[in-house]
Amino acid sequence: MKKIQMVDLQGQYQHIKETVDVSIQEVLNTSAYINGPLVHEFQADLEKYLDVKHVIPCANGTDALQIAMMGLGLEQGDEVITADFTFAATVEVIALLKLTPVLVDVEADTFNMDIDALKRAITPKTKAIVPVHLFGQVANMDAVMEIAAAHNLYVIEDNAQAIGANYTSKDGTKKKAGTIGNVGTTSFFPSKNLGCYGDGGAIFTNDDALAHTIRGIVNHGMYTRYYHDVVGVNSRLDAIQAAVLKVKLPLLDSYCNARRNAARFYNNAFAKNTHIITPTTSACGEICDTCDCHVFHQYTLQITNGKRDELHKHLLENNIPNAIYYPVPLHAQKAYKDERYNEDDFKVTNTLIKTVISLPMHTELDTDQLEFITKTILDFVN
Repeated sequence: MKKIQMVDLQGQYQHIKETVDVSIQEVLNTSAYINGPLVHEFQADLEKYLDVKHVIPCANGTDALQIAMMGLGLEQGDEVITADFTFAATVEVIALLKLTPVLVDVEADTFNMDIDALKRAITPKTKAIVPVHLFGQVANMDAVMEIAAAHNLYVIEDNAQAIGANYTSKDGTKKKAGTIGNVGTTSFFPSKNLGCYGDGGAIFTNDDALAHTIRGIVNHGMYTRYYHDVVGVNSRLDAIQAAVLKVKLPLLDSYCNARRNAARFYNNAFAKNTHIITPTTSACGEICDTCDCHVFHQYTLQITNGKRDELHKHLLENNIPNAIYYPVPLHAQKAYKDERYNEDDFKVTNTLIKTVISLPMHTELDTDQLEFITKTILDFVN
């Protein structure tokens, strides 16, 4: 059995090495490293894939969130509601822009924003909602959009972990994650489902005026060189990363399917263990052949017998990488503590930080590896 990786980037690269190398060499040959042809080609390809009018590439997923908020014209003191159980980048940019972060609890089964908690958090100062499609599953966007419309709020989708996922609305229409709200953002960090070989990100919108503003912001506020119309930043996707992404984008759906297959194997293996809660999909409660709302950026279990930390160590001792996403909720982080927060408002999050554990999840997992991982866990959790 080959060595188990949390994310096997080298194995994935070997399957596409020839095409990727040719694409990167094209950039080297032209020396068009910034805003070169391959950046524009990838942008157009991604617009077509997502069925969205505008994709604005940028330097990373954190920048994408910040630039989206800048583009919407949010002002100091405006409240922005987001989930407590997620990576810090989501709240980080809110604080950097001197907006007021408002954290809410999540659902125990999907790990996404709790809709009732969202409703309770809205005040006259609320200006935007940032649903996070955590671990690859799309949040309840029907409910989020209805609430946003009722209160005249912007919706900024944090799609860093769910590119490629689909969301089916109550009326049966289907849209790609990140294209439902006013604006969506994503990350192309190497371990993402669509990852480059460095940092990269993008912003999506169907709003022509917003797209125009954002295109200026990412390039120092310039639309014409040396004429600065808006306050901007320096955040561009470099051409070498675009070259990689252009090759990988046509493979994204197959990558997502491979992850779903691995998740299905895990779920089936753990189905009868009463101390293990496996991930579900919001569409039908299980991982079936028709579910495309979850792309399993992470495969995250809940261990309910109090032995999560012991299992973490046991897996490492058996050379099985694993991770705890996330050990500390945002409301308890030193940088984001606030006297407004009441621990009783974060009951689910405070449970999840003690029970969750994420297993190896990537496109190169094979049956031998999956069998070894699941057997090692089941032998320990009994």
